[in-house]
Amino acid sequence: MGLIKVGKETEEPRKLSPEEFRTMQLLELDMLEELDRVCRKYDIKYCITYGTLLGAVRHKGFIPWDDDSDIAMLREEYEKFRKVAHEMDPSICYFQDHFNDPEYLWQYGKLRRTGTTFVRAGQEHMKGKNGVFVDILVMDDCPKSLLGMIFHRFWCFFLRKILYARVGKVNAKGLPKLCYQLLNLISVNWVYKQVGKMSKKSSNTSPNRVRTLLSPYHKNYNHGKAHFGMPKSWFLERSEYDFEGHKFYGTKDYDGFLKYFYNDYMTPLPVEKRQTHAPVSSFDFNVKSKNVKEKMQNNKGICENTANTETGNSHTILISPIGF
Repeated sequence: MGLIKVGKETEEPRKLSPEEFRTMQLLELDMLEELDRVCRKYDIKYCITYGTLLGAVRHKGFIPWDDDSDIAMLREEYEKFRKVAHEMDPSICYFQDHFNDPEYLWQYGKLRRTGTTFVRAGQEHMKGKNGVFVDILVMDDCPKSLLGMIFHRFWCFFLRKILYARVGKVNAKGLPKLCYQLLNLISVNWVYKQVGKMSKKSSNTSPNRVRTLLSPYHKNYNHGKAHFGMPKSWFLERSEYDFEGHKFYGTKDYDGFLKYFYNDYMTPLPVEKRQTHAPVSSFDFNVKSKNVKEKMQNNKGICENTANTETGNSHTILISPIGF
């Protein structure tokens, strides 16, 4: 697929047709099934989370306009998964993090769909492997005190911006570009040493609240300590949820979790505010999987309305920032 140039360094976001959008969701579903298989085999506690959990509760599957899937694991579970991730079917997906792909910078891991291309707009210069993905978010302990949580948040923000500087130095303009160029001088390895110091304190049995250290901070509707971290019980006490005809694990307290992030979560956003996560400049879904082909056959008609099931209108989707 050709790229649409904007200046010299970035590409214009591509548009996906409803059928392409649904294909991407089904590629992600294939990966979720494979992760679930391996995690059940080794008793690894994972949870579908954020918009994926919201989709399970509200739609029994993907939010029709949501383009990504999120999995969360506490640190101990995440490290167990890293050790057995190679047992996933390589024809379906593989696990990616900074330690097996040094050009991949982000602190949390991803599942990548084998044989696909999915290049984020503004990240065309990045050398890490790409492809349709599922985020694997690792939850680490926060400090116990409110003051410690506040400092911890700013420290994590600083470390995240050092990593993002590899993107910002190319895409930003003016003073932000200069700041990113300076932050880019700081070693990625140094950042991961700081992350290691924080993450080694994490334990399934500690009373601390948790968060993904270097992930962009998710807006929530809480104050005090509750604003800076989530209860660890949300990732230990789980239930199964129906999702696109399959059973996946999520937090048992789905109501508490979804109110924490989305407040009135059963009411979909107005049509004009429904947006997706990942601006993409080029993609190739390279659909060869028998599983996906069968899913596409079973979902004819769904993909025709995937952009807007509440109104019954079908339209081309522009991948841009998120809303639920």
